[in-house]
Amino acid sequence: MDVKKIQIADFNYELPEEKIAKYPLPKRDESKLLIYKNEEIAEDRYFNLAHHLPDNTFLIFNNTKVVEARLLFKKNTGSMIEIFCLEPDEMYADITTAMATKTKVLWKCLVGGAKKWKEELLIKEIDLKHQTQLVFEKANGSLITLTAKKIKKTNEYFLIEFNWNNEHLSFAEILHYAGIIPLPPYLQRDAEVKDKETYQTIYAKYDGSVAAPTAGLHFTGSLFASLATKNILPHYVTLHVGAGTFKPVKTETIEHHEMHAEFIDVSIEFIQQLIETIQQQRKIVCVGTTSLRTIETLYWMGVKLSQWSMVNGQWPKKIDDISIHQWDVYQMQSEISAIDALRILSGWMKENKVHRLITKTQIIITSHYQLKIADGIVTNFHQPQSTLLLLISSFVGEQWKKIYNYALENDFRFLSYGDGCLLWKH
Repeated sequence: MDVKKIQIADFNYELPEEKIAKYPLPKRDESKLLIYKNEEIAEDRYFNLAHHLPDNTFLIFNNTKVVEARLLFKKNTGSMIEIFCLEPDEMYADITTAMATKTKVLWKCLVGGAKKWKEELLIKEIDLKHQTQLVFEKANGSLITLTAKKIKKTNEYFLIEFNWNNEHLSFAEILHYAGIIPLPPYLQRDAEVKDKETYQTIYAKYDGSVAAPTAGLHFTGSLFASLATKNILPHYVTLHVGAGTFKPVKTETIEHHEMHAEFIDVSIEFIQQLIETIQQQRKIVCVGTTSLRTIETLYWMGVKLSQWSMVNGQWPKKIDDISIHQWDVYQMQSEISAIDALRILSGWMKENKVHRLITKTQIIITSHYQLKIADGIVTNFHQPQSTLLLLISSFVGEQWKKIYNYALENDFRFLSYGDGCLLWKH
């Protein structure tokens, strides 16, 4: 079957409103955990995850950090304009570079109330007097002025220029002090102060996401300690989650659905550790769909390098030549093993003195996708008719319906603040 002809209606299920968790549990690792292995379903809690993983499992996490991407501006007329910061303009090499920019930055945004915003500057005063003394000293004052100016409008976004009158603060810090955590729309509530902590993994490190890698929200220090007793240590990649993760599939088939492209950042040390893990035949488990999309992207980048060199007699110099687009993985024929693909990618990085692989991936993983690296996934329960549900079917095929029906019938909580599951490859 042509993967593009997959009917999204085949990935629908009824999700009652009361099954959606509006708030997390007080203790992260007390969330329920469904385990699916060898076509059998079992139940446990996250704090017992170590019992369900083999010793020495290579556990992969996404260490992106959610930024306070929603900015509210009040016009002189009293009307409110909401600017939702999606991603930086193409002029920046990557999100980390853009987030570190000071005094001025260009950002792709959605604008709520755009018809009320003509051509005038929007102005927001940021009062730091309630921040820590360290912040106050760094900012060299308590009041900062942030302005927003429309540069251009496209079908997908507005390009906004932000300016602020403080050379000591980065754009990431400006968002932190002036912005609001962008909760998923299906929670149907305003963000609260505690969401700044609860909608963030405890290992979040690099600013850039507008949505949390929610599978990781269940992990605590004590859970990591219990995993360590079985020599299961965390390994990190970075994928900055974009707003497209919430984008529903509105077309009858997935052929005309445009998959969101997201920045990934992976070190050469991680790739070498992954090669050693495969050689040792240890299990590889991804925490979250974003971690999975990242490592499967690495495989196909190695394949692209191999095919490029066979055609051109040499490797490409530009990383854009080996970035993965939406349908690449279904159009490329490859018999290369995971080890060989990763070795090729590592070799290219060494030759080009690339320590960190920073690019975008648009990979779409469906029920027709053959997983190349991952053996299992820890993930939340996803929305009906979503690309995330398509991804889950790559592990368990049609059994996703059995798994989700069980969760619905046994009081599991769904979506970002809900419970989760450990799924082993079918």
